[in-house]
Amino acid sequence: MSEKQQIKKNGPPPGGPGGKMKFEKPNDAKKTLLRLLSYVVKNKALLVLVAFLVIISSGAGVAGTYLLTPIINEIGAVVKDGTFDITNIVKYLVIIGVIYVCGAAAQYIYQRLMLNISQGTLNLLRKDLFEHLQSLPIKFFDTHTHGELMSRFTNDTDTIREAISQGLVQVISSLVTVFGIFAMMLYISPALTGLIIIMLFVMLNIIKFIGGKSANFFRKQQQNIGAVNGYIEEFIEGQRVVKVFCREEKSKENFAVRNESFRKSATNAHTCASIIMPIMGNLSYFNFAATAALGAFIIIRFGSTELTGASALLLGGIEGTLTIGSLAAFLQYTRQFSNPISQVSQQLNSILAALAGAERIFAIIDAKPEEDDGYVTLVNANVDESGNITESEKRTGTWAWRHPHSADGTVTYTLLKGDVRFHDVTFSYDGKKTVLKNVSLYAKPGQKIAFVGSTGAGKTTITNLINRFYDIDEGKITYDGINIKKIKKDDLRRSLAMVLQDTHLFTGTVEENIRYGKLDATHEEIVEAAKLANAHSFIKRLPDGYNTKLTGDGSNLSQGQRQLLAIARAAVADPPVLILDEATSSIDTRTEKLIEKGMDKLMENKTVFVIAHRLSTVRNSNAIMVLEDGQIIEKGDHDTLIDEKGKYYKLYTGQFELS
Repeated sequence: MSEKQQIKKNGPPPGGPGGKMKFEKPNDAKKTLLRLLSYVVKNKALLVLVAFLVIISSGAGVAGTYLLTPIINEIGAVVKDGTFDITNIVKYLVIIGVIYVCGAAAQYIYQRLMLNISQGTLNLLRKDLFEHLQSLPIKFFDTHTHGELMSRFTNDTDTIREAISQGLVQVISSLVTVFGIFAMMLYISPALTGLIIIMLFVMLNIIKFIGGKSANFFRKQQQNIGAVNGYIEEFIEGQRVVKVFCREEKSKENFAVRNESFRKSATNAHTCASIIMPIMGNLSYFNFAATAALGAFIIIRFGSTELTGASALLLGGIEGTLTIGSLAAFLQYTRQFSNPISQVSQQLNSILAALAGAERIFAIIDAKPEEDDGYVTLVNANVDESGNITESEKRTGTWAWRHPHSADGTVTYTLLKGDVRFHDVTFSYDGKKTVLKNVSLYAKPGQKIAFVGSTGAGKTTITNLINRFYDIDEGKITYDGINIKKIKKDDLRRSLAMVLQDTHLFTGTVEENIRYGKLDATHEEIVEAAKLANAHSFIKRLPDGYNTKLTGDGSNLSQGQRQLLAIARAAVADPPVLILDEATSSIDTRTEKLIEKGMDKLMENKTVFVIAHRLSTVRNSNAIMVLEDGQIIEKGDHDTLIDEKGKYYKLYTGQFELS
């Protein structure tokens, strides 16, 4: 297995190449928040309705509190004058009841609407994330673990959902409530309001200080949870290997290190977020006591004095006097004023986690997509008796490369045959270690070219370059005489089919998995492809035949059966170029003999590249390339290489084994 395959299989080293943590997030929380809100505001109509209902709900709480003033003043008048009129008290109580009922109804409706908005936002976010993943190059997936990427779709999106459905609306409601309460407090007594402003300034500075520290811890928490998920996924996939080599204890140790890092970062993050609430609570109690004392002093000292001008406005607000009822309402506002701030601080936990998750998601969405500067496309073609090629809108079974020339505006057509050639190709995955060194080879239509050599010699790399999963550093690769850099990648890959050593089957029926090679294939074509791959007999023995459901990457099939389906998938595609990367490695020698004729038929008139450790499978190749350290050290057919008594001879006769 090559170094790149090992990275793909096991994931990058902890923290990425060189120990550097992948997806370090920008500290620009404002930019991330605005970008996240750009997804939220796509539900404009619902958001406007939510904003209206939030104002009604918050306004109801503010208005209901102020109506305590006339009720308490009425009760105070009873104590002072001895007269009692319940009519006004009942009237105010009814009004308060109606206001609170309307506020509760508005709150219930906007909370339900926010659930729809949050799910709609996540739907768009997941859609953009998944679609962008499709545009990323193979190199991206080779250097990132599956668990790390899955964490974006699960943990990160879940924190965003919680923040939008609960945190965002709570913040908006709190802001509306704070402004409404502040206006009413100024209306009652600017002097008492000044004391509140001083305490508010203290609270905000505490939140800013603790919140800054908490944001850093939450970023680390989200990074560490991705590392934990990635390791767990790798462990589950490689459980058989762990058991075989008795590495349970080592796995526990490795998991403990990652889990402990996650525990520390999560503990620090939630500790910072949690201490805000008790601090705010204690400050609010102190604020309430100070306001009550100052208000009582104003009533006792100036209650019997008729104030005018600025003094009346400062101490008694718009009404010019501070009464017991207005002081009671003001004290209630004091409690309510600190509650929204406390609620915002309480939601800071989910908001910071959501921003950290959003940053991780946007980091992938911003990842550079696979570049494709090709302009040569694959089209259906007709060929007349004179050999002239014309383009057809209908499927003809004949394909041609459509090559437009910008210099003179002409278009030329070249029949798709499968002539693949390497011209002094040099390639490196990381720009440091050269994997292929000045490799030159050719494969004419109908030829079978085999690659043998030690692990890491560059065999699989050659097939990766033919598909343009990676671009070469030097040299040139031509396909039917056309530089593959000029061919659009989708069209290039449509002309190829690969059967990999590690097969992958999708959730669905057997027939659907074979049809993946050609989406418009008929049932008859699928059966024919299955027979060609010698898969038809075992498929018929399955409970529902071709309609048998496969789940868990075909876990209800043997590895050999899964590989036969992969071969059938390539057979139904029927392209001119076929790449077999250890395609029969999971098939026993008896089964391999049975499908040999079918494989020969599959490879008939095709350019075939074969990578095999089992040398018996490459004897009939037109040319065998022996690779070592990124170079072709021997090439020729089986008999020629045997006569040369070189590396291939030693491999074939058992004097030297492939590593």
